[in-house]
Amino acid sequence: MSKDVIELTGIVEECFPNATFRVRVTSEQAQGHQLLCHLAGRMRVNRVRILPGDRVKLEMTPYDLNKGRIVYRFSPGSPGMTAAPGSMPVVPSASPPPPAPSPAPHLA
Repeated sequence: MSKDVIELTGIVEECFPNATFRVRVTSEQAQGHQLLCHLAGRMRVNRVRILPGDRVKLEMTPYDLNKGRIVYRFSPGSPGMTAAPGSMPVVPSASPPPPAPSPAPHLA
C-alpha cells in the first residue's frame, strides 16, 4: 500500500459498468469535487453492493485528482456520519397507526 493517498468521504452519484462510479466528495478538503472511482480489491472480492446515494470512503492519489478508489461503504444508520447537504435524511420507517373504529349503529 502506498502512503501518499488522500482519504475522503463522498456520495455515489452514478453507476457505470465494471464497478465504476461517479462520486461527489463531501469532505472539507475537496467539497463538491467529482471523481471517477472504481471498487477496491476487497470490495470486489466480497461483492459489496454500491448504489447511487450510498456514502463511501474513498482514496485518491495526489498525482491524478480526477480518479479514486472506493475502499468502504458506510451503513445507512452509522453513527458519526451526518447527512450531507441536499441528501435525504435516513428516517426509520414507522408503521401507520391502526384505523379508528367506526361508530356502531344504534338500533332503536
